[in-house]
Amino acid sequence: MDCQMPELNGYEATSAIREQEGQDAHTPIIAMTAGSRESDREQCAISGMDDYVAKPLDQVRLDAALARRLPVYDTSADQHKRQQRRGLNRDSAAAPELCADRCLPP
Repeated sequence: MDCQMPELNGYEATSAIREQEGQDAHTPIIAMTAGSRESDREQCAISGMDDYVAKPLDQVRLDAALARRLPVYDTSADQHKRQQRRGLNRDSAAAPELCADRCLPP
C-alpha cells in the first residue's frame, strides 16, 4: 500500500479496509513509503498496516516482508519466476532453460 497516494492516502485506505473486514477476515497490507523514521512506521501500524518497507524499494526487504505476512510466499520460487520472465522478454526460445525444473508452473 503506497502511503502517499493522491485523494485517498494509504493510511486512510488501510483504515477503511480494516473497518470493512470485520472479525473474520484480514487482508495483509504492507506499507510502501519514502518515510523511514520510526514515526512513519508507527503511523503505518496505527492505521492497521501489517508491515512496512521503505523506498527506494529493496527486493530483499520486500521479499522478507511478503514472507512474514504471506505464509505461502516462497522467495526462491519467486526469484526463479522473475528470472524466467526476464528471459521471456529477451528470448522466448531460451526462457525454459533459465530455471528448468526449479520454476513453478505459471
